[in-house]
Amino acid sequence: MLAAYDRPVPRYTSYPTAAQFSTAVGVAEHARWLGELTGGLANLYLHIPFCEQLCWYCACHTMAMRRPGTLDAYAEALLRELDLVAAQAPDLMIDSIQWGGGTPSQIGVHRLLGVARRVGSLFDRRSDGEISMEVDPRYCTPELVDAMAAAGVTRASLGVQDFDEAVQKAINRPQSLETTATAITRLRAGGIQRANIDLVYGLPHQTLESLARTLDQAIDLLPDRFAVFAYAHVPWMKPHQQLIDAAALPAGPMRSAMAKLVSQRLVDADYHPVGLDHYARRDDRLARAAAGGRLRRTFQGYVADETPWVIGIGASAISSMAAGYTQNTADVSAYGAALEQGRLATTRGIALTPDDRLRGEIIEHLMCGYQADIEAISRRHASPADTFLASVDGLAQLQRDGLIAVDHNCLKVTEAGRPFLRAICAVFDRYYTGGEGRHSRL
Repeated sequence: MLAAYDRPVPRYTSYPTAAQFSTAVGVAEHARWLGELTGGLANLYLHIPFCEQLCWYCACHTMAMRRPGTLDAYAEALLRELDLVAAQAPDLMIDSIQWGGGTPSQIGVHRLLGVARRVGSLFDRRSDGEISMEVDPRYCTPELVDAMAAAGVTRASLGVQDFDEAVQKAINRPQSLETTATAITRLRAGGIQRANIDLVYGLPHQTLESLARTLDQAIDLLPDRFAVFAYAHVPWMKPHQQLIDAAALPAGPMRSAMAKLVSQRLVDADYHPVGLDHYARRDDRLARAAAGGRLRRTFQGYVADETPWVIGIGASAISSMAAGYTQNTADVSAYGAALEQGRLATTRGIALTPDDRLRGEIIEHLMCGYQADIEAISRRHASPADTFLASVDGLAQLQRDGLIAVDHNCLKVTEAGRPFLRAICAVFDRYYTGGEGRHSRL
């Protein structure tokens, strides 16, 4: 099965994926689609593309940056983009807010608070909406915690990846267990009670034994959620990953064993599986959404929010709206220049077709709940289910291999098929070619 299905496939945080974005969609479309959100509900994503130092495993749009002038200019650009968005979508209600990166705190406490205040002055927000922020435990100072509390942050996502020193050295991210524990203690003492821990498997020099130790140590910190991702080695996209010794990366069968170990350890510790790569305490909002069939899959990952729409603010940030997806330029200088000229920094995107919406809903249902009622979904999109399924290549092979079961046009992923969920989703992706390219392997 690994030989047959271990191939580069998208993570399906959207459909179509960002690989299909083009310059056919730009500023005009983004402005128009924002206007369609007027009076509606959306989530806000704020992207800070800076870190104190660059970790070699990272595939995010970020860079090492400490120059005050650059940070000042970027913060000013964020404020300008927020003003433009508010002008295009008056009376917009914000559900949740997520600060991501990079490392949001790298922008500096006073700049961070300035952006948070501008958001509060421009938009109404649901009182029960969550505000989350990605945190590097190595730089989680008392001053940062105070600023996070002042900005209304209710949840912190702490990057760990792995506690093993050999693995940390191989990915250029030294971070002790004690440092992480201190950060969580400091956050909780500051009133930020909800904490997530991010881990990665498939890293260089990682073994089942070292991963098991990391899992046990992380569980002892009592986070509310875990996000455990498979390492994506894409040096053709992220040249700094060339600093990682590819020969030290675990092979496909070992990565599969690591995925099973992660699930076993976390489930045994009473964390509920949520979608493909998340685990949450059973009383957590995400776990409740998964149990109630309300889980969503967006560019923010798995979310329990009522709205699928996301407004992305910052360089490289992606927005998801009813009509399609848009993305800002990833070039920080070009981003700032566009906003300084009083225009949005959108450079590419995609308008959704009826077929995209049908396939996207099927893929989201599979990614969130391992099943999709093709009959009901097709009916919502005015498409005959039998005709649609007959057009999907690869389903019969998935059934023969025991990875899916189809009954009365309801598709369910079997236990054997769960490790291959992304590959199963790919048969519904009409853009997917199956070749080596921008996507990572399972």
